[in-house]
Amino acid sequence: MTTALRNILLAISSLLLITSIIPYLLDIVKRKTKPRVISWLNWGILGAVAGAAALADGQIPAAIISFASVIEVMSVVVLGLYYGDRHFEKIDIFCQAGAVAGLALWATLHNPLIAIIIITAVDLIAALPTYKHIWQKPHEETLASFVICGVASAITLITITTLALSGLVYPVYLFVANVCMSGLIIYRRQRLRTV
Repeated sequence: MTTALRNILLAISSLLLITSIIPYLLDIVKRKTKPRVISWLNWGILGAVAGAAALADGQIPAAIISFASVIEVMSVVVLGLYYGDRHFEKIDIFCQAGAVAGLALWATLHNPLIAIIIITAVDLIAALPTYKHIWQKPHEETLASFVICGVASAITLITITTLALSGLVYPVYLFVANVCMSGLIIYRRQRLRTV
């Protein structure tokens, strides 16, 4: 793949990722979607740290998708604070503790790959409230946004030219997470229709 094509694909991926949030934001304002603000806040913080770690290791595609996701995610936090699900449950305390522990561990190790792995694991923990919300109220999530994010992550994966784990872990995780959330939304909506 040429550098020009790679750059075009990275630009498309970043643009898709940032614009994928538009249907989600519109649904938040319409009060159709009610994001778990705690998950989105954690994703924003963790995405910024993962982007910085990837950039420090010279993994530009991974850094670009991480920073693009921060823009997307923090816009949900802002609207979610006003319109979203701000309830704080036991699972949120667990996720916050996991996020703090992961960030503290990363800060002491000073290794980009370990940082990215820890951030990805903590990101997964931070997603648990949203998975729970999807399971209980799948109609309060915007399917299109997760599908578009999955496509953006897939495009980013195509642009990766090295098999360095520091460049693969977070983009692969974003792809799998968005596919899983999309699939869970579809599954739960269908199940609730048939019950």
